[in-house]
Amino acid sequence: MRLPEWIKVKSFTGLHNTKSILRNYGLSTVCEEARCPNAGECFSKPTATFMILGSACTRNCSFCSVVSSMPAPPDEDEPERVALAAKEMGLKYVVITSVTRDDLEDGGAGHFAKTIKAVRKHLPETKIEVLTPDFKGNYDALKTVLDSKPDVYNHNVETVPRLYTYVRPQANYATSLKVLKNAKNISPAITTKSGFMVGFGETFNEVINVLKDIKDAGCDTVTIGQYLRPSKKNLPVREYVRPEMFNVYKEIALDLGFRHAASAPLVRSSMNAEEMYNNNSISV
Repeated sequence: MRLPEWIKVKSFTGLHNTKSILRNYGLSTVCEEARCPNAGECFSKPTATFMILGSACTRNCSFCSVVSSMPAPPDEDEPERVALAAKEMGLKYVVITSVTRDDLEDGGAGHFAKTIKAVRKHLPETKIEVLTPDFKGNYDALKTVLDSKPDVYNHNVETVPRLYTYVRPQANYATSLKVLKNAKNISPAITTKSGFMVGFGETFNEVINVLKDIKDAGCDTVTIGQYLRPSKKNLPVREYVRPEMFNVYKEIALDLGFRHAASAPLVRSSMNAEEMYNNNSISV
């Protein structure tokens, strides 16, 4: 399917030297590994979503372009390098995510905590958002991350439950909801966040039910974006949802009680994360 006229990825020529900083520190970003359409815009600000624990994932979600294979052991120096890169980029808001590491007993939670600690050491005034995998629902692993006190905790449900076997065959919708609920129970004061994509073949009512489910799980903010096929190896797009429908989803989310909602074709989980944290409801 051809991209409709309302999906226009901006071109940026005068980019900040974000890529060279990332390469100098030997770091990966989800912006590049997942082929995010907004990478140019974010790198030019500059900002980036650091992807820790390597660039190989133990899961193989059908929508994602991140390589699926057995990863290398965690790099013990990586947390410090993330912090130094964030400092060199002058970031006031740092977003940290990871591949899924089902091969590790704690799913990589300890590595998240070390990275948060390193960023706090070098950038004590900087806000930190983490976007974590589900840790197989491991409560202690989740608590390890939250005890390191990120400012925002994010875990994405990605799609409606009916489509999990199609989109996220190694994940479980109920587990993701439990992770979100446990996060709010462990740290009631923390901002919790989740997001999902549309265009996989979901129905309007299914989208609304997901919004209700993640609100009931304690989420404060939500992101909704259009699925765009990153490569021919990934799932095809079933529908390009019109901007007007994204506006409807946003209004419904706000009516359900979400503090903030970002809903538009090019919205991604970590895009404009700082603006959302600073009390702005984003629409792009």
